[in-house]
Amino acid sequence: MLLSIIACKQIDEKETKVKSIKAYSIEQFYKNKSVNGGAFNNDESKILISSNETGIYNVFEIDIASGEKKQVTFSDKESFFAIDEVSGTNQILYSADKGGDENNHIYLLKEDGSTKDLTPGENVKAGFSGWTEDKKAMFYYSNKRDTKYFDIYKMDLENWMSEMIFENKEGLNVNAISHDENTLGISKSITTSEDKLFLFNRKNKKTTEISDKPGSYSSSGFSKNDQYFYYTTNVDKEFSYLVQYDIASGGKKVIFETNWDVMYSYLSENEKYRIIGINEDGKNNLIIQDNKTGKKIDFPDIPDGDIKGVGISESEKLMRLTVGTSKATNNIYMYNFETKELKQLTNTLNPELDLNNLVSAEVIRFKSFDGVEIPGIYYKPLMADPDNKVPALVWVHGGPGGQSRVGYISLIQFLVNHGYAILAVNNRGSSGYGKTFYKMDDLNHGDKDLKDCIWGKKWLQEQDYIDQDKIGIMGGSYGGYMTMAAMTFAPDEFNVGINIFGVTNWLRTLKSIPPHWESFRNALYKELGDPNTKDSVRLYNISPLFHAENVKNPIMVLQGANDPRVLQVESDEIVAEIRKNNIPVEYVLFPDEGHGFRKKENEIKGYGQVLTFLDQYLKGSSEPIKP
Repeated sequence: MLLSIIACKQIDEKETKVKSIKAYSIEQFYKNKSVNGGAFNNDESKILISSNETGIYNVFEIDIASGEKKQVTFSDKESFFAIDEVSGTNQILYSADKGGDENNHIYLLKEDGSTKDLTPGENVKAGFSGWTEDKKAMFYYSNKRDTKYFDIYKMDLENWMSEMIFENKEGLNVNAISHDENTLGISKSITTSEDKLFLFNRKNKKTTEISDKPGSYSSSGFSKNDQYFYYTTNVDKEFSYLVQYDIASGGKKVIFETNWDVMYSYLSENEKYRIIGINEDGKNNLIIQDNKTGKKIDFPDIPDGDIKGVGISESEKLMRLTVGTSKATNNIYMYNFETKELKQLTNTLNPELDLNNLVSAEVIRFKSFDGVEIPGIYYKPLMADPDNKVPALVWVHGGPGGQSRVGYISLIQFLVNHGYAILAVNNRGSSGYGKTFYKMDDLNHGDKDLKDCIWGKKWLQEQDYIDQDKIGIMGGSYGGYMTMAAMTFAPDEFNVGINIFGVTNWLRTLKSIPPHWESFRNALYKELGDPNTKDSVRLYNISPLFHAENVKNPIMVLQGANDPRVLQVESDEIVAEIRKNNIPVEYVLFPDEGHGFRKKENEIKGYGQVLTFLDQYLKGSSEPIKP
């Protein structure tokens, strides 16, 4: 339908500018396709991707020359995610779990169409860790020996037999394997902001610690000749930078730094190029360097494009680019270094959506209650104007320690298209803004981070086109917790709350984290609190479930029945407690989802009901939801 909306920007005392905005349905927004991956096949004529155009993710193959796309897997129940093609064959590896339980296995799709589970076992989680140098075997991690810890295995591609090459009994994480298979890059989480980093020599069993000072450390792999090990760290700095470590001498050299976090870095197959990803104020900045000269490689500009990721082929002749914006879905492009040709391989945006009716994100900042500057990503509806005030939502990311970033999110664009301003608050404790900011909410969740969200609401109220009396809060996972914290601990601040897979009882959640999180358990306890100690008092006090009687305003809760992180009982109990006080609650339970959505039909159902709920309880009032 067309909404003729007066978007009154005063031209002079007698004139106003009128803009017509088309409001799209939830089905139209979820006709968009989501694509990821992009592994090159053996002869670099095709790439493997995952796409949800069938309703859930399946594996597809794209012919680089023609752009022709072929569906490879045909699941209608579980999502399948492409890993890679097996060298010298037409066989494919993909990953899948069951119903969102996060116990992923690695599967082999054979040339005859049959499949084999390469990492079987109940309650087993496994993941691909790369190929051997000769491509005759693969590495993978698995917790089949002990559900708490991930060991590293090598699987022969001829008979698909495995051998353990590293037994993990100390809650370690193997992040890199040298080309000669002798040295492992290993990390250990100390807190959510501090790690230890080691090199382990498999021959002499010697362990060398690289992390000589406290800080965050992350592996960036080995040089081709295994002379150097690369890693990022923020030691003695606010932001992470890239370091080269000489394995023989122990010498360290900073090879790249800037005034934002280096998120990752890696070398192309023969070290012709170095790729560096930078988290620059909530946006991606990707640099490709000539590895010999350090000179930046220029590649074609894609209008309005934000490059989310790259992958360079083994021959180093081709580069896969994943490109998107805040108002356009990600697409995959191919760039040929020799011919300088750039080709778009996917077209993921539903053609029914006119980009002129969608909005670009804006990075904003506001001062919180104590003067700390809080960043946020802001989406202003096109029809918003002082003479046409709109309701608004504070959006809170997952985590803790996550970050709202500039990028396309169908739900946000859907709600903004229907007249809701959205401020995605990167409250203190969010990543990407330096280690001081990141640590600011440690052992303080539900307090200062919540106040940052409330002061985000105040920023919204200062905008003359926002209806000051119609502001809600919503988020998923940790953001769902923040939503429920707002509705229980600051019940007069937000008119509605939308909790998507959110924590409501920290005591239970921290005691029931999945077994394979064992290596991260103590780090999580140091940030949030240990439920088995005196911290349990504070955790009780910040858990919305035990304060549900404070809730005054309507709430919507979305929950996956198979969620291994936030158990269904969390949502069951908070809904029951709030309903005791006759507060309107809408509860939407998905029997075939885990911690987040994988299926389009569920997104359409859940997020369509979110708009109905908001239209009823934030924009206006009609028949109440029966408690």
